[in-house]
Amino acid sequence: MAAGLPLALAIIAYAAGHDYMRGAAFVVQAAGMTGMARTVAEWQTTGVTEERLTIPWRDGTLPARRYLPASGHRRVFLLTPGVHASGVEEPRLVGFARELASMGHAVVTIGPPDLARYSINTRATDAIEDAARWLGQQRDLAPDGHIGLMGISFAGGLSIVAAGRPSIRDTVSFVVSLGGHADLPRTLRYLCTGDEPGSPHQPPHDYGVVIILLGVVDRVVPEDQVAGLREGVLTFLEASRLDLIDKAKSLAEFEHAKVLGASLPEPARTVMGYVNARDVAHLGPLLLPHVQAMGGDPALSPALSPPPSARVFLLHGTGDNVIPAAESIQLARTLTERRVPVELLVTPLITHAEVDQMSDVRDVLRLIAFWSAVLGE
Repeated sequence: MAAGLPLALAIIAYAAGHDYMRGAAFVVQAAGMTGMARTVAEWQTTGVTEERLTIPWRDGTLPARRYLPASGHRRVFLLTPGVHASGVEEPRLVGFARELASMGHAVVTIGPPDLARYSINTRATDAIEDAARWLGQQRDLAPDGHIGLMGISFAGGLSIVAAGRPSIRDTVSFVVSLGGHADLPRTLRYLCTGDEPGSPHQPPHDYGVVIILLGVVDRVVPEDQVAGLREGVLTFLEASRLDLIDKAKSLAEFEHAKVLGASLPEPARTVMGYVNARDVAHLGPLLLPHVQAMGGDPALSPALSPPPSARVFLLHGTGDNVIPAAESIQLARTLTERRVPVELLVTPLITHAEVDQMSDVRDVLRLIAFWSAVLGE
């Protein structure tokens, strides 16, 4: 979005006076700002080349994309998206990776298959661990054998868990969690109830609770109804994915989800009706008894697993209604108690791990300082 002249001048002056030009350039790009701020930001960027590849892991290979700055790179980031069927091809992830690489850092994105199937499980943590170990061994990308980990949404918390594992503990120099969680069962309970310790009550996003349903569908309907309900839920999630890239196809898929729902026997028909109506108030209590079984493994929660030795950066949107900001606040407290160096920023300028608006100059400058610290690692 366009930035007014006073805001643009404030960003430029602050960055120039504090050696934060790369951080400012990155924020300007991520926010889609134009005009003078964009012109100055482009002075700090470089061209980027892209390549698809695969990375070995314990269960086969992971789809990946590599983004290399034309002018050489300082550090390589392993970037993992959240729960999304498009994986490394998700348009916002591609744009974000390009922007990071244009700042002079190599970026490798990976697509853990379970996250692409809307499943949050320990295999996703394993995939991040294995990819990080592989990347640290690629001397063309990591000459000193050290890398940075970065995860978006639920992959933020999983990246912190992976960084604490012995096989890569000395490989990871820092971890960045963008809108990530601390305690997965607590986050799942929030998605079912809207209640999070340390946060005001706010209605949770229906996307999250539908993902929970997909993970426990065999617990909420009879066995002979599981396949039909699962198909309906996957159709709804596909419609949600398409909403960002093709509105017409999205609407058609949402209608298809309604048709599928109407064809189901009870109680699956009622449950799918809640999904199609985005009725978290009824769907949440139905799923609440199952969240501990779904997310209780410590390998899914950085607050419950061995901590990394690397520096941790936590960035969260104030009004996030998928993973509440209180998760990052509580994680920062837990990691600090464990003597892990932590940088935390909770800001109104982003929604769920995505730059959303530019208004208050002080908030913009805090965001610049955060990204300057990350890009300076």
